[in-house]
Amino acid sequence: MSAALEEFCGSIFWNASYLSRPDADLPVCFQQTVLVWVPLGFFWILAPWQLLPMCKSRAKKSSVTKLYIIKQVLATLLMLTAVAELALAFVEDTEQDPLPAVQYTNPSLYIATWLLVLLIHDARRFCLCRDSGILFCFWTLSLLCGILPFQSLLRRALQVGLVGSSVLPYGLVRSTKKVPSDFISWQDISGITGVPAVTASFLSSITFEWYTSMVFKGYRKPLEIEDIWELKGKDKIQAIYTVWEKNMKTAVRKAQAELEKRKRKKRRQKTDPDHGNNMSKAQSQDILVLEEKQPKRKKKGDKGDSGPRKDLPRGWLVKTLCKTFWQNLLLSVAFKLVHDGLVFVSPQLLKLLIAFVSDEESFAWQGYLYTILLFLTALIQSLCLQQYFSLCFQLGIKVRASLIAAIYKKALTMSSATRKESTVGETVNLMSADAQRFMDMANFIHQLWSSPLQIILSIVFLWGELGPSVLAGIAVMVLLIPINAFLVAKSKTIQVRNMKNKDERMKIMSEILNGIKILKLFAWEPSFEKRVNEIRARELKDLVNFSYLQSISIFVFMCAPFLVSLASFAVYVLVDENNILDAQKAFTAISLFNVLRFPMAMLPLVLSSLVQTNVSTVRLERYLGGDDLDSSAIHHNPIAGSAVLFSEATFAWEQDGNAAIRDVTLDIAPGSLVAVVGAVGSGKSSLVSAMLGEMENIKGHINIQGSLAYVPQQAWIQNATLKDNILFGSELDEARYQQVIKACALLPDLELLPAGDQTEIGEKGINLSGGQKQRVSLARAVYSNADIYVLDDPLSAVDAHVGKYLFKHVLGPKGLLQKKTRILVTHSISFLPQVDNIVVLVAGAVSEHGSYSTLLANRGAFAQFLNLYGSQEEDASDKNTTEQDDEDIEPIVEESLDDVVTMTLKREASIRQREFSRRWELNLSSQVSPWALHCSLGKRVPGGFPGGFLQRRDWEPPYVKFSMYLRYLHAVGLCYSFWVAMGYVGQYAAFVGTNLWLSAWTDDAERYLNQTYPVEQRDLRIGVFGALGLLQALFLLFATLLSARGAMRASRVMHQQLLSNILRVPMSFFDTTPTGRIVNRFAKDIFTIDETIPMSFRSWLSCFMAIISTLLMISLATPFFALIIIPLSIFYYFVLRFYVSTSRQLRRLDSVTRSPIYSHFGETVSGLSVIRAYGHQQRFLKQNESTMDINQKSVHSWIVSNRWLAIRLEFVGSLVVVFSALLAVISKGTLEGGIVGLSVSSALNVTQTLNWLVRMSSELETNIVAVERVHEYTKVKNEAPWVTEKRPPRGWPSKGEIQFVDYKVRYRPELELVLQGISCNIAGTEKVGVVGRTGAGKSSLTNCLFRVLEAAGGSIIIDDVDIATIGLHDLRQNLTIIPQDPVLFTGTLRMNLDPFDQYTDEEVWKALELAHLKTYVQDLPEGLLHLVSEGGENLSVGQRQLVCLARAVLRKAKILILDEATAAVDLETDNLIQTTIRSKFADCTVLTIAHRLHTIMDSNRVMVLQAGRIVEYDSPEELLKKQGTFSAMAKDAGIVNTETTTL
Repeated sequence: MSAALEEFCGSIFWNASYLSRPDADLPVCFQQTVLVWVPLGFFWILAPWQLLPMCKSRAKKSSVTKLYIIKQVLATLLMLTAVAELALAFVEDTEQDPLPAVQYTNPSLYIATWLLVLLIHDARRFCLCRDSGILFCFWTLSLLCGILPFQSLLRRALQVGLVGSSVLPYGLVRSTKKVPSDFISWQDISGITGVPAVTASFLSSITFEWYTSMVFKGYRKPLEIEDIWELKGKDKIQAIYTVWEKNMKTAVRKAQAELEKRKRKKRRQKTDPDHGNNMSKAQSQDILVLEEKQPKRKKKGDKGDSGPRKDLPRGWLVKTLCKTFWQNLLLSVAFKLVHDGLVFVSPQLLKLLIAFVSDEESFAWQGYLYTILLFLTALIQSLCLQQYFSLCFQLGIKVRASLIAAIYKKALTMSSATRKESTVGETVNLMSADAQRFMDMANFIHQLWSSPLQIILSIVFLWGELGPSVLAGIAVMVLLIPINAFLVAKSKTIQVRNMKNKDERMKIMSEILNGIKILKLFAWEPSFEKRVNEIRARELKDLVNFSYLQSISIFVFMCAPFLVSLASFAVYVLVDENNILDAQKAFTAISLFNVLRFPMAMLPLVLSSLVQTNVSTVRLERYLGGDDLDSSAIHHNPIAGSAVLFSEATFAWEQDGNAAIRDVTLDIAPGSLVAVVGAVGSGKSSLVSAMLGEMENIKGHINIQGSLAYVPQQAWIQNATLKDNILFGSELDEARYQQVIKACALLPDLELLPAGDQTEIGEKGINLSGGQKQRVSLARAVYSNADIYVLDDPLSAVDAHVGKYLFKHVLGPKGLLQKKTRILVTHSISFLPQVDNIVVLVAGAVSEHGSYSTLLANRGAFAQFLNLYGSQEEDASDKNTTEQDDEDIEPIVEESLDDVVTMTLKREASIRQREFSRRWELNLSSQVSPWALHCSLGKRVPGGFPGGFLQRRDWEPPYVKFSMYLRYLHAVGLCYSFWVAMGYVGQYAAFVGTNLWLSAWTDDAERYLNQTYPVEQRDLRIGVFGALGLLQALFLLFATLLSARGAMRASRVMHQQLLSNILRVPMSFFDTTPTGRIVNRFAKDIFTIDETIPMSFRSWLSCFMAIISTLLMISLATPFFALIIIPLSIFYYFVLRFYVSTSRQLRRLDSVTRSPIYSHFGETVSGLSVIRAYGHQQRFLKQNESTMDINQKSVHSWIVSNRWLAIRLEFVGSLVVVFSALLAVISKGTLEGGIVGLSVSSALNVTQTLNWLVRMSSELETNIVAVERVHEYTKVKNEAPWVTEKRPPRGWPSKGEIQFVDYKVRYRPELELVLQGISCNIAGTEKVGVVGRTGAGKSSLTNCLFRVLEAAGGSIIIDDVDIATIGLHDLRQNLTIIPQDPVLFTGTLRMNLDPFDQYTDEEVWKALELAHLKTYVQDLPEGLLHLVSEGGENLSVGQRQLVCLARAVLRKAKILILDEATAAVDLETDNLIQTTIRSKFADCTVLTIAHRLHTIMDSNRVMVLQAGRIVEYDSPEELLKKQGTFSAMAKDAGIVNTETTTL
């Protein structure tokens, strides 16, 4: 080979003696062949692909830029040089002997190459990215290879004194040529797409330079979602999901086929008598029949799951993922392989470097060469690693995105049976938890093959260094695995137990916050505080145990590297006295052991994560493989004269369940109004669901002509503006819109809402009353202008007079919808005479149908039904109808008087319609951004934010102040903090000591070069090395145990302060702060303080000390290094500052934009029937896609920011390595091998630590905010003290007299008065009813008695004690209230009645008896200890109301306030309550806040309030005679005299 080359060059090809001299050089022939052909070969293999855009692209070329012209000119010049060289060769050839062939071939090759370069430059104009990566690599290679000939030419020139060859200009031209080609800046073309990543040059892409502007922007100002660059087209959800769905379908089909095969096999086994499965023939036949039945049932679509639930098509999910993302997987494997290979090059170079320093004879250029190689290795390694990570994280978010999109789509098409299998919560969990698991797994999936590979390679190299004694070190590592596993298992059980405690604490907390009004009115706060503190104590005990375990496992983990090296070295030296530990062996081994640590730690983690992902796979496959909705029974054939036709329709909720509607045959004519009536549970709603195709068809069909609109029983309201809720995706037609709003009685509501129809409505319509929601839902249907209206009892939630108005203007024969077909399910009898047709359902079948008069004449079920209910409704309704018809008045807008809040809101709204300085806040997701939430909702309301009901967000400061860290350290205890820090200092002092000792030990090899190594010296070395290592571990253990104690102390202090303060703040705080936000303080922020902050603090300290000690060791070896530290640390600091602020904001944007995905999903699932009825699935899919793209782009940006940082930090790390090596080379003669090994091996390790320090700083900054947020709530102003110096006399109030003396009150200082100076006396034992229109101040009156509101003037005196002078608990414990909505807490029934255990069991039973609950409670298996579920869900509303009555009876105070329950209580319960009150509280003063006048007609006196003043105050009889406000109200309610009050 070399002979042929020598002939080709005409000179010698290789001569080793060239290298063994101080001014080493390469032979000319080697330079002319190898160094020229390597770059050219690389280029010619890869370049032709770069011309593809020219061939296939239809796109127009981009314009010619200056840069393009410069590049082309330079390439042409290079080509001309090559031509000149060739010409020169020919000229010289004719003059003298023939030249060697190389003189012709090289220029010809170059001419072809430069031509190709010109072409490629032109071809790149078809691409968005003008720059070519292959050209970049070619230039870099050419430059590297050109340097060597260039320097030998220079040398020759200096010797000869003239330049005699054309290669010189080459090297020069080439080095200049490189510049323009690579550093094509993207700024000039990023405008095209708005996505700089697309147009970034190659260099910019691999170093993420294009992202720098974003980091600067984030540093200068808080980032908003608009600032973040869009995703590339191929990264958008739609593109990803299209591919994924295609692959999923084929995979599912295959899995389905396999499943069928498995089934057939099973069946064969069962029928085959040889396999006689220990059953008789008959049995196995039965089983076969069962097996046969099921598959037949569900063979629809390509995703049906046939057979029982446990046997599903499996294993398709992973296949689909691999098939969809194979390119990404392959690329990342390539990068990872390069990186893993290079990881092992550094230790070998280190070995060579140590050998170089120890060897007197070696040449200086070798040292410089090793240094350059170390630098290049580190550089390429970090570039590959960052590309690999970038790919992995991209894969993660894409996998998560496609799973979420698939789950969302499935939710829209899934059958009701499958829907029943999983609750909304579970499905959202699939989205958040399971998809997240896949994302985490995708990040580390390659560790599955890379970790074993790295472990094997490390062992191979170590064996080369230390021989079999490596096994000792590896044995230690392997032994540590079970110890770690044991610790992990232990801490897992603690964690699980702690999660239970946490859940329990959070459950009580959210109950406390939801029922805070009751706690305050009954003065029960101390009891609940005690309960929470008990749970918290258990939680902290577990937490501290967990921290102890954690410190032990950290201790083990920290001991590991040192124990491993101790074991290996000790065994190595002890096995054979000829084995002397020299620097090469020791430090190469140490850096290899460092390489080993990472895969050893990662592998178990990845495996456990794999197990978890497996669980998720099964869950996702079950969900995504479930049945789809089958609406084949709904036909759309045109049949004249019929809008909806039921033909023997029988439907059930589940395929083999009982039929909910049977054999219904109905023909509904177009344009008719049909009422569907029947008792509760007779199948009215099922009939509606069947029409919508939500049920499983058993036989028959339904034919529907035209489009549908649907109003469900429970209004479904989206989290959007009121207007969007009504338009529901249709175009806006202003005239019709106004008409609809007027007809649906929404105009008065719009006046009250802060921004009219632009008001943002909270989740589940939280800021609308029940009646408003129902009317919005109705308006949506009316606006949609469909042909057929299906109305499921829309009038139940509104007041009677509003119901009449709606019927008249919308539904009835004269309403807006008079020409449409309307099917109205109703309970209200008063409208029946006006409908065209009535359908009476009994037990799912139509018992009779016809017009009102026909049915009455039939004397069937319907007539009886009317006789039962009719009489009461008729007289009331007659009077009202007459009045309504006389003057067509707009109804008074009803609302559930849920609370003081709604009242305040309205009052506030009216005052502040124009200024939204104090925006009302309601926390949507539990955690959204500190600045604006509106960006996450993706739309801005024109003109700032009217409607900012949900706006001002959960607070988070833009910058982290140092005081927060101090506050946390104060909570830990300054003494603790100091000793923890000292522990870490001690640990790292010992660490430096260990390493210096090792370096001294290795220098013994030089000292005792040809002598026997003294045994006592050897034992001393091993002993001290061991002792120092142990000391290091003990210091660490001391520090971590102390920090565990300190952290627990901080947690306890902070939670205690937060809880006791929250229970003492006034009611107004809870009215203006969303519960979600307060709960968030107790959940997320306390969790952060408990677990995240201590960890972050420890890691930060540890990293910081590690870096300091490394720099110290390098400076000890080469003192000049200290000078280099300064500029490096300045650069590092700036990168860190920039990055940390941007990273925090991106994290924040991620959480802001993530919650809308889940809330939109939850909303979709709860409103599924509505979305399907209107046929809006596509629109919702689109909306989900855009919501997700917004989140994806912020996550994507965050990922890139991490890579941006890592590349820069690793560059700093590489510089540290280079300088430590360079200085070692420069100061060669003065250094021992050991100290050089120490300094360079520490430097090699510093890169990771630098990276970690930034991560930890950023995490600590993100988390420390929790301290401030908790602190903020411990500073909220408290209400008056619970107990003051002045205590009321014992047995107060004994008479029960109440005096109001010119009493005024307002809700907040800046608002106007609610009660405007009330004066009246209420005698002892008097029964007083309080009435008034909505907003007259009735509820404010009770709030004043309990001092939930403090007086703005005047006073209330009860039995000669001014209530403002005594403690709140003294006051509240002596009054009793039966509140409007019955609130119960989780716990026993007894706890709900008597939380302080003040009464005996007999008294409790007595109270229950008086509340008519005794028999019910006696029948319960646990009696008084019966557990009440959250919010009292397992009791009926009536029973809950009776429990509240029992509370009052048990307290038996002299004054009872009865805030009458408006809704939900049936007449029977109401009667029970009234009788008990009349008998039991005969000797008490009773104030009844009435909403129905019937209840107060037998009071002694009635107080009529209007606009905060008393307008009438007398006995009911007197007031009826006066033609005043009261008699008008009575007339409305159909009461003529006090006798008509019987119900």
